[in-house]
Amino acid sequence: MAKVVINNFKEFETFVGKEMGVSNYVKVTQPQINQFADATFDHQWIHTDPKRASVESPFKATIAHGYLALALVPHLWDQIAQINNYKLLVNYGIEKLKFNQPVLVDSEVRLRVSLQAITNLRGIAKTEMNIEMEIKDQKKPAFTATLIFLYHFN
Repeated sequence: MAKVVINNFKEFETFVGKEMGVSNYVKVTQPQINQFADATFDHQWIHTDPKRASVESPFKATIAHGYLALALVPHLWDQIAQINNYKLLVNYGIEKLKFNQPVLVDSEVRLRVSLQAITNLRGIAKTEMNIEMEIKDQKKPAFTATLIFLYHFN
């Protein structure tokens, strides 16, 4: 699927109420999980101890941190859309974030995005995007949320 190309507020506005796209799948590996644990000081065994998780976890494997899955959003969003002619992008907020099910190690995830709303704040585009992180071969998404970005167009 080709990237959506957006050059200004008006072009962004045409996507209100529509799906903008779906990213490619990306695999979540144990080394990624371990690096995230190191970066966040969250070394809970369910994330970092495959041997223990195989015996004690209800999932029989380690799982990615929920915030690691969330941290993949910028990479996956970049696969969906190419936003041009802006000088600054601000992550403004997350609303209605709900973790629906864990991402097991070696699962593949992808992002589905639709534009809920866009507001012109004196030249700054405030976008509200409904996102869903899908897990390959699973019915329930890893999480759903509304992300709010501020695009300062040139």
